[in-house]
Amino acid sequence: MVLGATGLTGGQVVRSLLDRPDVEEVITPVRRKTGPDHPKLTQCELDFDRLDDHAGLFAVDAIVCCLGTTIKQAGTREQFRKVDYGYCLHAARLGREAGARAFVLMSAIGASSSSTIFYNRVKGELEDALRALEYPYLSVYHPSLLLGDRAEQRTAEAVGIKLMPWVNRALIGPLEKYRGVPAATVAAAMVNEVCTLAAEVPAERVDQTRTYAEIRRLAG
Repeated sequence: MVLGATGLTGGQVVRSLLDRPDVEEVITPVRRKTGPDHPKLTQCELDFDRLDDHAGLFAVDAIVCCLGTTIKQAGTREQFRKVDYGYCLHAARLGREAGARAFVLMSAIGASSSSTIFYNRVKGELEDALRALEYPYLSVYHPSLLLGDRAEQRTAEAVGIKLMPWVNRALIGPLEKYRGVPAATVAAAMVNEVCTLAAEVPAERVDQTRTYAEIRRLAG
């Protein structure tokens, strides 16, 4: 299952998974169906406020969560938290109850439940709540600025993306984790990680965080 399948990274995760011969089916809960049909793609149009009505969908091997919004898009902090925390955690709970073995989350650099920055605090609170679910395999991605063409315009990000090739060169050593990374690279890492799990499931519980260097390595 891919949550946030219509977003920049989530859309690339879906396309890459569909191209993999070792993937039997990709399920995408969406507010509205988009894109071309594919024999391995099951798009499920639903109301995210009524996820319990679709609990059976969550009987999958793994969930990749790229679901998220911005405070500007959401309109208020409460609505932002509802999406980035509430919807993601609810889906994770349904997956855990249905037997999903792995959860791969797109979070953000600086995420921490003790952060004074609202965005980072919500992301960190979600991570803490996911760990409490005790998935057999939990992998949390902490990319910095995501590089790629978004459907919507974000002025600050657009400026950052143009400057990032020069900024990245200066971010070395401990600062490397703050380098901008293409969304396609993050998607490739997620897909490779999930497909590796299908072939070899670790015997012991895994809880790990991926930053820039690890994301690049996993992308291959």
